Amino acid sequence: MTSSSPLSRRGLLAAAGAVGAAGLVGGPAAAADGSGASRTRGPAALVVHNARVFTGTSGGAPVDAVAVGRDGTILDTGRGTALRRHIGRDTAVVDARGNTLMSGIHDGHVHPLGAGDRSLRPSLEGAETTLAELREILGGFLAETGGTGAEPDGWLVVEDWNPVGLLPAGTMPHHTMLDALPTRRPVVLVGGDGHNLWANRRALDIAGVTAATPDPPGGRIVKGADGLPTGVLKDDAQELVKRHVPAPTREQLVAACAKVLEQAAASGVTTMMDALVGRHELELYRDLASAGRLPQRIVPALRLEVEQTRDPAGALAYARGLRREFERVPGLRFGTVKVFLDGVIEYPAQTAALLEPYLDGSTGKPTGNRGELYTSAADYGRLTAAFNAAGWQMHAHGLGDRAVRTALDGYAYARRVTGRRDPRNAVAHLQLVDPADLRRFAALGVAACMQLQWAARDTWTMEALLPYIGERRHRWMYPARSLERAGARLAGGSDWPVDALQVWNQVRTAVDRRGAHGQGELYRELEGLSRASALRMHTHGTAWQLRQESLTGTVERGRAADLVLLDRDVERCPVADISDTVAELTLVGGRVVHDAASAAGRAAAGRLTRATSGPRPATYAAVHGGRHRNCGCTEATSGR
Repeated sequence: MTSSSPLSRRGLLAAAGAVGAAGLVGGPAAAADGSGASRTRGPAALVVHNARVFTGTSGGAPVDAVAVGRDGTILDTGRGTALRRHIGRDTAVVDARGNTLMSGIHDGHVHPLGAGDRSLRPSLEGAETTLAELREILGGFLAETGGTGAEPDGWLVVEDWNPVGLLPAGTMPHHTMLDALPTRRPVVLVGGDGHNLWANRRALDIAGVTAATPDPPGGRIVKGADGLPTGVLKDDAQELVKRHVPAPTREQLVAACAKVLEQAAASGVTTMMDALVGRHELELYRDLASAGRLPQRIVPALRLEVEQTRDPAGALAYARGLRREFERVPGLRFGTVKVFLDGVIEYPAQTAALLEPYLDGSTGKPTGNRGELYTSAADYGRLTAAFNAAGWQMHAHGLGDRAVRTALDGYAYARRVTGRRDPRNAVAHLQLVDPADLRRFAALGVAACMQLQWAARDTWTMEALLPYIGERRHRWMYPARSLERAGARLAGGSDWPVDALQVWNQVRTAVDRRGAHGQGELYRELEGLSRASALRMHTHGTAWQLRQESLTGTVERGRAADLVLLDRDVERCPVADISDTVAELTLVGGRVVHDAASAAGRAAAGRLTRATSGPRPATYAAVHGGRHRNCGCTEATSGR
């Protein structure tokens, strides 16, 4: 077999175009039936050889070549010499040079359209500043967003404000600090955690927020000792102001979202579960698909509000209505709903629901705070039973151990009531899990969807957490290996843009529990995964969570050709080097959606590098919230 040169690789996009209609996003679902046999006839559209193929399956002979059929499925796998028979005159042939070829990354919890939306506004990047420094930065943003021409009604909305980043430490935000800016414009700083918003007086007045305004369900209007609003709105109270902010045009949103989806493809991501979806997001996906700019398979998780969780029949009717309206959008596959059970665990938010109270950070004594549980186990059980009986799966934000138990209790109730044994319900985040609940995941068939880029020793996990939960509980932070040993199915997710999209650092951190930015290992010997386990959880494990393991997630004959070719052998390179892995080719259904050698691929890779290479704040005060961006929930309903 002749190795292809970099020059011949430029023809890959054109050659892969011959894959045909089934190679379009969403098409392989019809072509790959999971039977292990492809219906392709004739030569392959693409053959990759001289690869270290991570098949994601156990046992079997080593594989160093893969042939992709013209129907978008994997035609054959095996040794390169054996796969020569699939090469025809117009077959694209790629020499992997001994690097890894594997299933594309499946992101089981992400907010890609939120990343696109945020890219349209200036960002504070979680900065820690004095008030004078903050005002100087905001003054620059005012000038850059219209200056005097935007007076007096042009909104200034700034992303990634650090809710605890005012210096000196302990300085509390107040609208008067923003009122002092040389502008009459409404000014809003959106917390990077998705849980806090800081508005000036003009913005509060436009929103009609006064001392008499009641807290909305799931939110809080922070008020001072005088009973007047301080300008800080938490969780669902943010919408009181946000609903008055002019939205970007649909054209702007589609263009911005298309760019971030290209970044995801440049990371090797081929399937995403969008963990916070309503009508707005579905309309955006429809527009992206219509424009031919939806490269990944998307599983939309329809968000249910707190009130909806108490009305299972109404919630089910709502979800069914959205599915009927948008199920014909190519690339979308419905069947999942999302519920927030609690908030975030780090100080000062401490809204994650705990079985035992948070501790006083100074004395170590228990406080009266066990966080916030937004839905009871009884309500969640009835809701789950209704959706599972109708063939839907549940995806719960469960960060604290009480929220995790609540989800599991709800799933156990639903199993008893419905008799369904494989609904593929999931719990996401699992930052703190009580050891008594580890075996329940396997017993109930629940997917453990974890964001392990956070499983490192740093200011989030140490200064902002250890003093407030104590060593005994702290040891159970992100218990990935313990869950694996207990038989749980592990799935992976990034929660982007709650954190930067750094897929390969995410995989690396699952192994060494330190990652590229950690200050030390977080219980590596107890909870670190093997490389194979880390790779499987981000491919086959998440495909299982999303009920598409018969279609994607492994490199087998008959599966859809959702593949990524990397620039190194991630099974053998030093663990630390995994973080810098680059995707050279990404295919979805046999169609190339990223080629690093092309102009478009270089541009997408460049945007990805810029988005992930900025300096990381060194202290917790500078980053709290930066890790919880855009989850659609405010402080209590963690954006994750």
